[in-house]
Amino acid sequence: MITSDYALRGRDLSFAFGDLPVLVDVNVDLPWGSVTAIAGPNGAGKSTLIEILAGVRQPLTGAVERAAEVALVVQRVTTPDSLPLTVREVVTMGTWGVSPRGSRKIDAKERRARVAEALDRVQLADFAAAPFNGLSGGQRQRALLAQGIARRARIFLLDEPAAGLDAESRERTRVMLAEEARRGAAVACVSHDEDSIAAADAVISLAGGRRVS
Repeated sequence: MITSDYALRGRDLSFAFGDLPVLVDVNVDLPWGSVTAIAGPNGAGKSTLIEILAGVRQPLTGAVERAAEVALVVQRVTTPDSLPLTVREVVTMGTWGVSPRGSRKIDAKERRARVAEALDRVQLADFAAAPFNGLSGGQRQRALLAQGIARRARIFLLDEPAAGLDAESRERTRVMLAEEARRGAAVACVSHDEDSIAAADAVISLAGGRRVS
């Protein structure tokens, strides 16, 4: 059961692609106000686990309980050239369908305020009018993080946010995730980056689809 200490809990999570087991009886607890790194070699099941935790993939066995809205940040996001989107528009998508405290929808003023705050928090305010596809990999990750911030998500799940980034961008991403945790959010990220793993408050290590010490 979810308690006040945990934002998300997964129990006995298993998954397979055909006859190939990917996850076997994995348990996960994500506390509020913390950054959890999900580590392990390629093929260990890390990305599959983060997708199951986010609810975009269903486990074969087990269940996930979430105490708040989830924002999923994936790798290598692009938009078709025929559908040009600015950074502001991508972040604004995070406010779609939001109905605070029983009202039908947030109004335009609040939407603009949320988007402006989110862009400022991820240091992309100067890029608001820039095309999303023109951003660097690190900037795209930050824009998607801003999308979750604008939505007021309290659980952030990221699939290798440091992949392909230079050292400065990796450090900036670590700082931003730590800031969200200090604000009370639960953050979990798949990572191969040793510095990011070392900086995390907790580490979930996978090998061969199983959680290991």
